Amino acid sequence: MRILVAATIAGALVVTGCTTNPYTGESQVSKGAYGAAIGAALGCGVAAATTKKGKRDDRCLQGAAIGGVAGGGVGVYMDTQEKKLRDRLAGVGVGVQRDKSTGAINLVMPGNITFATAQSSVRADFYPVLDAVADVLKEYKDTTITVSGHTDNVGADAYNQKLSQDRAGSVSSYLVSRGVAAARVSSVGYGKSYPIASNNDEAGRSQNRRVEVRINPPQQ
Repeated sequence: MRILVAATIAGALVVTGCTTNPYTGESQVSKGAYGAAIGAALGCGVAAATTKKGKRDDRCLQGAAIGGVAGGGVGVYMDTQEKKLRDRLAGVGVGVQRDKSTGAINLVMPGNITFATAQSSVRADFYPVLDAVADVLKEYKDTTITVSGHTDNVGADAYNQKLSQDRAGSVSSYLVSRGVAAARVSSVGYGKSYPIASNNDEAGRSQNRRVEVRINPPQQ
């Protein structure tokens, strides 16, 4: 019975959470609704597992309601943050992606607009872009931020590793200098380990030279 209760609540949350995607014009289920549905199911399960048999269905309903609010809250929090970032970064060449499995937001900053060739210092003309990112990060202060550097496969591995780490560190340091709490930010260099395109031509290598800023959802 409690499985049916949880499924019914979760399904209702998904149906009522349908929205219109502002970028494609298509109807879709909001990420907040997904979060609420998952929270409802988990809330029911935890409540039922810790309650005596005769009262499990009632406790399932209570747990589903609490879990639905909590799960939906994180989803909505990340949804609104994503929209704000898309608005602030429109037309500047930075990709805004959403990881459906974790809810994280990933900002992809191509190396050619972020750094001078073979340099790790952020270009001065890119400061306004990072300023906009910092503004949003300061507003949504419950997230953590992981900055990762990536290179193509040209050159020695040790050189690429250091360059990627230095570039990630430069972006992290800039965000902190603009008021993002240092405790929220970490950086890592991956060198050539995680290409997103083929390294067999310049077009692909250009995509691989990048810094990514991953904004992780709050932990409940």
